[in-house]
Amino acid sequence: MPRALHPHVPSQVSAEGKTRQEVARLLLEQGPMTAVVVAEQLGISPTAVRRHLDALLADGEAETRDAPRRGPRGRGRPAKLFLLTEPGRARFGHAYDDLAVSAIRFLAEHAGEGAVRAFAEQRIEKLVGPHRSAITEPGDPAARAEALATALSREGYAASTRQIGAPAPGQNVPAPGQNVGAQLCQHHCPVAHVAAEFPQLCEAETEAFAQLLGTHVQRLATIARGDSACTTHVPASAGHPAHPEPGSTKRPRAAQGQLTGREARIPNGGKPA
Repeated sequence: MPRALHPHVPSQVSAEGKTRQEVARLLLEQGPMTAVVVAEQLGISPTAVRRHLDALLADGEAETRDAPRRGPRGRGRPAKLFLLTEPGRARFGHAYDDLAVSAIRFLAEHAGEGAVRAFAEQRIEKLVGPHRSAITEPGDPAARAEALATALSREGYAASTRQIGAPAPGQNVPAPGQNVGAQLCQHHCPVAHVAAEFPQLCEAETEAFAQLLGTHVQRLATIARGDSACTTHVPASAGHPAHPEPGSTKRPRAAQGQLTGREARIPNGGKPA
């Protein structure tokens, strides 16, 4: 069997990853550096170091520049210095979330909650504004939801849609009380950590969705609250109020009753689109 032929592959891959991380950390702390200096610092062969450096270059995590010449210009190409790019630095984490939370706290303390709300509204407008015409071109909310999911995915939210509550085979209309429409799911939220403390970000986003889709929408789950996706129900027919209750942070009341508990947050049994 293939596994028996390569019993040590997992440990080798782990060792490779650890060494690459050490190479990256050295570039972070002491770079720019040549491959020879990296090899000397880590006590491994220049060949091994160049393999890891090539991998970092291929992944866009490192870049090179020519080392300055010292003394008379000699023959041959100048030595290459390796340094990390911004994606390479991201290996070691950032404090952007903590910085954002601190900044919004300062805004709330010195300018009031209204300023936080205005910031949230401006942020979502800059996010979806460039896609407004593409989102609002379709006539029905379901088609608009699909266009909104495409726009959100382009902005890094990994969004998708799914139709729910469709009529049973052979029926032209759904069953009485059935919650029919589309489910818009954002499987990633770049600001979830910040939104956990400042729900105004989620509220402004929900209201923007309602305005773009031309119908009242219901936010059923959010990553900021610990759910696996930000899930929004979009009813099949337009004509409902275009905004949810202003400033409300409560979960919406679905057609079949109050949503309570994690198992009731998503109407298709907890499976996001």
